[in-house]
Amino acid sequence: MPPWAAALALLLAALALLLLRPWKRAVGARTSVRDHEEQEVASGGPADQFSDRREALPGGCSLICKPSALAQCLLRALRRSAALEPSPRSWLSGPHLQTFCHFILPVGPGPELAREYLQLADDGLVALDWVIGPCARGRRVTNPGSLPPVLLVIPNAWGRLTRNVLGLCLLALERGYYPVIFHRRGHHGCPLVSPRLQPFGDPSDLKEAVTYIRFRHPAAPLFAVSEGSGSALLLSYLGECGSSSYVTGAACISPVLRCREWFEAGLPWPYERGFLLHQKISLSRYASALEDTVDTGKLFRSGSLREFEETLFCHTKSCPISWDTYWDLNDPLRDVDEAAVPVLCICSADDPVCGPPEHTLPAELFHSNPYFFLLLSHHGGHCGFLRPEPLPAWSHEVILESFRALTEFFRMEERMKGLSRRRTSFLGGRRRWGGLQKREVSPSSNLEEIFNWKRSYTR
Repeated sequence: MPPWAAALALLLAALALLLLRPWKRAVGARTSVRDHEEQEVASGGPADQFSDRREALPGGCSLICKPSALAQCLLRALRRSAALEPSPRSWLSGPHLQTFCHFILPVGPGPELAREYLQLADDGLVALDWVIGPCARGRRVTNPGSLPPVLLVIPNAWGRLTRNVLGLCLLALERGYYPVIFHRRGHHGCPLVSPRLQPFGDPSDLKEAVTYIRFRHPAAPLFAVSEGSGSALLLSYLGECGSSSYVTGAACISPVLRCREWFEAGLPWPYERGFLLHQKISLSRYASALEDTVDTGKLFRSGSLREFEETLFCHTKSCPISWDTYWDLNDPLRDVDEAAVPVLCICSADDPVCGPPEHTLPAELFHSNPYFFLLLSHHGGHCGFLRPEPLPAWSHEVILESFRALTEFFRMEERMKGLSRRRTSFLGGRRRWGGLQKREVSPSSNLEEIFNWKRSYTR
């Protein structure tokens, strides 16, 4: 039996047992789904701690954020969104069905991809899958008179390319974006050419990939979307780079924000076993190459995601570190105050992988940081947010609409700044058009001195 068939059989067996065994919710939660729904009804919303600064949206959703002009712009866009309009409840509304359909069902005919391998500074390889087609229903223009924006998509940390990721790429291509999927070392067919994998929240490889994307498209706006556990990588990148991230706007679908607690509490057993088995199968082909770095026997005997992560990155033979040190270096929120990019987090109150929002989402982040916005829905599962076929997940529509609103907001801000500058110049009696209208220096001007782009291979 091939590895993918074994994983599929295990997850299908878990699906059959969904109704036979009660589950513990992740990250310290001890209440059942029914108890959680009763708490929602009693409190009037998905979580009590998010009752402050909550703005009602269609479909029973809420936007939690710090008041600002940007928040008002995003709120107006979401209230006009047809994707949030309530739809009749169906058999697909259950959180586990939403999650399992997202992760298990075959991806079907996906987009046409052009793969490019980027060799990094330490000779490792990451892969970039550029989405080049098809666009059956006609390509729309997102920003008339400007270059198509690039959409960087980061899958989950396990390297699983899901139906929703491909659906988002197809929808973005139709809306005038140029999507590209980032694959880590050893993920989704990307060869592991050096015995080094990317830790959970280490953005160093992503930094080089973004720099290369900017080299190829120096004048195009760059947006980023992450799925599930892949959000740790995106948030780490935005925090470390701050205002130098080159990203105009970002979105996280069902992000894992309290990652250490998430690993330590454990997931409900079908998800824990399924994700763990997927990682073991993915790394089994590199067992010989990793023998000099980690204890592969202990690695493949791991019984939990925490044990697997700790063995792979903490108990190394060359430079072992403690579990506390690992999370000091990889916590996605360690530099969150430095992030200078609007980030929309789409979460569900019935997420069976992350757990209920009152235990897994830091409310203070969305209440105090003007760049972080939480779109909280009652239903959607983990990275699901599915609707009846052939409609895409409603989270995709919301993300692209929010990016459009951000683009219009920033364009208006630049226009107002330009008017203010011209007014100041006129009143001062001096013409400083040359200084006020400096062209942005292309970031590729000195890249040849930093990187050898001839080491980028295309298949």
